[in-house]
Amino acid sequence: MSKSSSVDQNLHDGDGDLRSPLIADGYSKPKKVTMDQMLEKYCGDFGWWQFRHFVLTSFAWALEGIHTMVMIFADREPGWQCSTNRCDSTGKSVCGLESGSWEWTGGAASSTVSEFGLICGQKYKVGLIQSLFFAGCMIGAGVFGHLSDSKLGRKGSFTIVCILNAIFGCLTAFSSDYWTYTLFRLLSGFSTGGTGLCAFVLATEPIGQSWRGVAGMSTFYFFSIGIAALSAIAYFFQTWRSLYIASSVPSVIFVILVLPFIHESPRWCLVRGKVDEAMKIMHKIAKSNGKHLPDGVVLALDNEVNDDGPNSQSESREAPNGSLLDVLRLPLTRFRLFLAVVINFLCSVVYYGLSLNAVNLGTNLYLNVALNAVAEMPAYLLTALVLDKLGRKPLAIWTMWFSGIFCLAGSLAKGDGMWKVVRMVCGVLGIFGMAGTYNLLFVYSMELFPTVVRNAALGCATQASQMGAILAPLVVVLGGGIPFFVFAVCGIAGGLLVMYLPETLNRPLYDTMAGMEEAEAEKPSIIS
Repeated sequence: MSKSSSVDQNLHDGDGDLRSPLIADGYSKPKKVTMDQMLEKYCGDFGWWQFRHFVLTSFAWALEGIHTMVMIFADREPGWQCSTNRCDSTGKSVCGLESGSWEWTGGAASSTVSEFGLICGQKYKVGLIQSLFFAGCMIGAGVFGHLSDSKLGRKGSFTIVCILNAIFGCLTAFSSDYWTYTLFRLLSGFSTGGTGLCAFVLATEPIGQSWRGVAGMSTFYFFSIGIAALSAIAYFFQTWRSLYIASSVPSVIFVILVLPFIHESPRWCLVRGKVDEAMKIMHKIAKSNGKHLPDGVVLALDNEVNDDGPNSQSESREAPNGSLLDVLRLPLTRFRLFLAVVINFLCSVVYYGLSLNAVNLGTNLYLNVALNAVAEMPAYLLTALVLDKLGRKPLAIWTMWFSGIFCLAGSLAKGDGMWKVVRMVCGVLGIFGMAGTYNLLFVYSMELFPTVVRNAALGCATQASQMGAILAPLVVVLGGGIPFFVFAVCGIAGGLLVMYLPETLNRPLYDTMAGMEEAEAEKPSIIS
């Protein structure tokens, strides 16, 4: 055998591979990068893929707005008129009138109040329905927040809540009595509570750091669009049973036509050890955005990027698990969770309280609800424009204080005449400020926690919001200047608590608890 043949043989011989030292020395070792680094350098922070995925996923927010606010029309108290001479048509209430001497203007089937007799001594049952719906939202937010962080995943949980929304919404229309109706509203709340939560995280996690805040702030546009669309639906479907069926049709369409085109979050795949699956999604993002993702670049968790050991893309790597207990175990995240829960609770009391006060203006109900929904959009726009300039922390403080100051002014405006106009203006400006805060808190709360526990922590914050929604009607019924004063205290106190949270502007989304703890320890300025 010639010398050249011997050399060629050695080059391909496993025991004497002359190229293996080069590989061992790291010349062909894959480059580990975090998700944010890969999006920024290779795939694009917010290209066509993210835009399309964001819009499709965020349509679920419109569904949440419809299923939440449908009670305004379905549970309204319709007008009435006298049917005999024994009825006093000048009375303001049917309470005390002789049975059979009056009738509902739109018929008994126009609302649940008229069909189930929820008037006079039974009127409290209307509030019970509303409270139980939000109680269901609170439970659903916690359950699906945990499930979406576990093996079920973001898309798996999202798919379930959307299907349940469509099913429970349709079944509500066939309620035979009050308690059956209440049960289905509770179940609808259970699925609705997880809809916005899962949609928000699923829509924003594939977006890069530079666009994440603006995109997250834009999700509430869909919520307002859903409420405005509900007003149109309720105008054409005047009976409560037909309204529930009509308002559930968008959910059915979403499940059939939209869900199949929504992808799982690559961040969730990464933290669950599904690196190959995460890389496939990242290649799709790069290709759709007109970018190129080199073969020598691979995703890694933030605490693995600086690891000099061999990288593995296999799915055999043990997935780092996280739960609410992990959040509570670490002092840093425990303190953040406590503040996020209290602040979200205070914000929700003001937001839903002011919204409920608006329905007492005595104007056209359909037009009033639509205008309230449209009026919130400028708040979303303004906060989105200044979010990356002012930062999350200062913006949250000032929007809460803005709302609190005008609520305080509303509590001091007593009397009739022009003072009614002053109170109305104070209420509009109050909800304007708090709508911006409510939107901002979703972005802020998401950025405070690592991927492995993000949905569980955000679920707790959402549960606190639902608790605030449950208590808001109880504040409204106190009447006079008391509700405005309570809202003012909540707004101002919430702004003070935000001062103790860290700024998250231009900070990465951490993947693991260890990665976040290590980064926070190295950069003390983050928590200042």
